[in-house]
Order: sequence, then C-alpha cells, then structure tokens
Amino acid sequence: MEISFVGKRALVTGAGKGIGRATALALVRCGAEVTAVTRTRADLDSLVLECPSIRPVCVDLADWDATDAALRDDVVGPIDLLVNNAACASLQPFLEVTPEEFDRSFSVNVKAVLHVSQLVARGMKSRGRGGAIVNVSSQASKCALKDHTVYCATKGALDMLTKVMALELGAHQIRVNSVNPTVVMTEMGRLGWSDPAKARTMTSRIPLGRFAEVEDVVNSVLFLLSDKSAMTNGVALPVDGGFLAC
Repeated sequence: MEISFVGKRALVTGAGKGIGRATALALVRCGAEVTAVTRTRADLDSLVLECPSIRPVCVDLADWDATDAALRDDVVGPIDLLVNNAACASLQPFLEVTPEEFDRSFSVNVKAVLHVSQLVARGMKSRGRGGAIVNVSSQASKCALKDHTVYCATKGALDMLTKVMALELGAHQIRVNSVNPTVVMTEMGRLGWSDPAKARTMTSRIPLGRFAEVEDVVNSVLFLLSDKSAMTNGVALPVDGGFLAC
C-alpha cells in the first residue's frame, strides 16, 4: 500500500527526537512539506542537517503566547496534516504527586495539544479542504500503570479530547485520531527498559512478546493521516502487540 503526501503540508510537534523526528522524516519521504516543532534548538539543527527541506520552528508549547506567535497560519502557512507528538513524562507514586508536576504534565500533554490543534484546525476550516490530525497517546490512557498517575491521567484526557475534536471537526472534513503505543524503542525507551528483568514485567503481558519499534508507530501515524483511512475518525489505535486485548 503506497502512501503519498505530495502537495500536502504537515506540522509535527516534538519533532526533535524519537517518534516525532522519525515521523517528520517519513512524511518528507512521502512527499510532504514538513514543519518540525520542538523546544530544543540543537535537535532542530541536527534534524535540518539530516533533512534540509524541513522547516524548523523552535518554541516551548507550554508557553501559550509564544506558541500563538510561532504557529500562526500566516507564519507557518496552510497545514493539511498535524501530528501532536510533544509530551513529557515524570513518574511519581500517587501519594507523592506534586501540583507542579501535575500542572506541567497537563500543560504539555493536553493543553498544548488543544492549542496547537485549534490554531491548525481554524486554518483547515477556513480553507474548506479538510485535513487530518493524529494525536500520539499511549496504552497508559487505557490501563493503569504503577507510578504513572499523572501520565495516565494526561493520556486519558488526550483520548477524550481526540474524540471531541473528531465529533466537532468532522463536519469540516477534518479527521482526528490517536495512536496508543506500548513502550517504544526510542533512545529513551531503550535506556529505560534495558534491564531484562524489568522488560519482562511488560513484555510478558504483550502477546507478541516484544516492545514496539519507532517504525511501528510511524507507520500507524502515516496510515491515519492518509486517504487510506478516509472513513476513520475518532479512533484510538493501539500499537501495543495486543497488550490491551488481554
């Protein structure tokens, strides 16, 4: 199944590393013009060195006013495809969750998705050509995980935000879906789950017996952005090897 985004403009948040970076590069390979957003200048610089056609935008999405200025339609241009990938995770047991961590996580994982999506969807609506949005969620939205109180809560909120966006934007032919991966073997994922004993606590619950690779998630994102999923809207797609099925 060939997917082409020739003539499309895409915006990817959290594009400096991991899933976001791989998604931005994959979109370029599929013909899209890509704007990559992250708060770390060094990551953007290395991404542009790897792929000079990518347009970099350095902004902290937790800063509402700075995001407004950086991602206005007249600044980044018309966007047809949006991938909300930027997120943060700080693990704390329930009884040790601080208000600062709660606010920081919800600001990036939920509020920033709302804001960026508003900016992009308004342009999609005004142009009348529709569009597609994919939010990168997690299996943690569907299953309680120890020490993940705030992270689970943000991803649960993101899943419901996805559904409401799909409901309200569908009339404008803007589709909104999420991908919900298990542990993904990004650089951070490999470091965090390098201990075999720790890894077995999770892989033993995955029928396929392994963690997801970055490409597994990217391929699902590309499918949901493409016309191959033209009737798919409001879906949370597990990329988890069957973890949530058991």
